This record gives sequence, C-alpha cells and structure tokens, in this order.
Amino acid sequence: MKNIIIALSILLIGFTLPATASDNRKILIIASNVADMGDPEKHEARNDLWEYAPPYHVFVSHGYQVDFVSPLGGSVPFVRDPLGISSYTIKYEGFLSKANNSLAPKQVNPSEYAAVFIGGGYGNLFEVASNKDLLGIIAKTYESGGVVGSSGHGGGAFANAMLSNGQPLVKGKRIAGFPNSTEKEKDWAKQGSLLPFLVEERLIENGAITVNEENIPDRRDVIIDDRIVTTMFLPSAALVAKEMLILLEKTENPTNKNNLPK
Repeated sequence: MKNIIIALSILLIGFTLPATASDNRKILIIASNVADMGDPEKHEARNDLWEYAPPYHVFVSHGYQVDFVSPLGGSVPFVRDPLGISSYTIKYEGFLSKANNSLAPKQVNPSEYAAVFIGGGYGNLFEVASNKDLLGIIAKTYESGGVVGSSGHGGGAFANAMLSNGQPLVKGKRIAGFPNSTEKEKDWAKQGSLLPFLVEERLIENGAITVNEENIPDRRDVIIDDRIVTTMFLPSAALVAKEMLILLEKTENPTNKNNLPK
C-alpha cells in the first residue's frame, strides 16, 4: 500500500508541476551562414548579433531550450561587438556554443518547437528566404499553433513561407520590416541593388500589410498580429522575444491569465 501511495503521489506531481524546458518548451532560432553579399566589395551580410543575442537571453532566462538552425548547419557568423546583454549571454548562457553548432534543416522536427525567431542581417534574405526546408519549418510551426517572431530584415526572411492551403503565411497580416525607402537611401547594399528583393516589396507581393517607420508613430513599436510578432527596429528584438513568450503562455494556460512570464 505504501508503494502504491508513493507511486500515485509521483503521478500527481507530474500532472500538477508547471511545464519545464523539457516539456516541449523549445524555441528555434533561424540564422544565415553567409558573411557577405557575394559582390566584389563583399558588402556585409552577417547576422546581427544585437538582434539575436538579446532574444536568446530572453528565451533561456524564461526556461526555454533554444536551438539554432541554418541552411548549411554548423557555424553562423555575426557582426557587431558583444556589448551589454550580448556579452552576458555569450559568457554565461552558451549563446555562441549553440549558434556555432546550428542544426541543418533536415535535422529539425518542427513539432518539437513552440516558436521560431528570425533576427536581422542581410544574409537571411539571400539564404533563408529561398530555402524551402526552412520556410516549411516556419509554416509548420505556425500551423501547429506556434509563434513566429522577427526583427529587422527577418520579416523578409519568412515572407515567402507558404501555408498548407497554398496561401502565404503573411497574407493579410501586419508585418513590420525595413521600408523600401530606407533601403534605397542607404549604401549598406548599394541602395538595395545587391539584394535579391526588398523586404517591403516582397511582403506586399505576398499580401502582407506592411508596417514601418512611415506608417507608425514610433519605429520601435512591436507589431503583433495573431501569432506573428515583428519589429523593424533592431533594439526592439528583445521586446519581440518577450511578446512571443507572453503569447505562448496564453496558449499554454488559456484560463490562467496571471500565469505569465515576468
């Protein structure tokens, strides 16, 4: 009898304990493997550390397990010095260890992940936006009730993702991303001439309602539409991550609105 009581107690504990990182609390971060745009001058195309490290910190500090995936797997390059929280998460939370051992798309089972995040950096427009396996992972995660988040040029990276009904994931959704005008003003990609496409233009082509500094009061704003969370402004990447977690907690605990991450 004593053994039965102990067994029942263990079983009840299993039902009542809150979910942990082992209970499908996993988030997938998508990054690019390229370092430049392939032009003779080798314009910068690495992933933006300040759009990847802060969200990673938000995810792991809330108990989520994080994996990286890239078109080729393995190491992914970053631009910018590791300052502030970026330095912290590199030193104490294993950011580079994860990023430099990214999975290849074929190694990813979308059903294992509650959310997908894509940071900024031009490389994602060259690699991720045309990678059918990665776009499929994004779409499957969303259709399974997951959350999709991005910052900067990341919105362009999933602009081509298609749902199982043949419609673009972004169709009818408010998506934040770099405006055409900004791209054409800057020499980062020779006024956009080096890019495979412009973010705003591709989002519009696929039916999105584009949101950027031209049509919102504050370019730092985070835009939430259904389960898609985006921003055009790189310092707001951490805010995107936080809003993604709030959505996940609401999905996991729909009757307990007070049980949100702090």
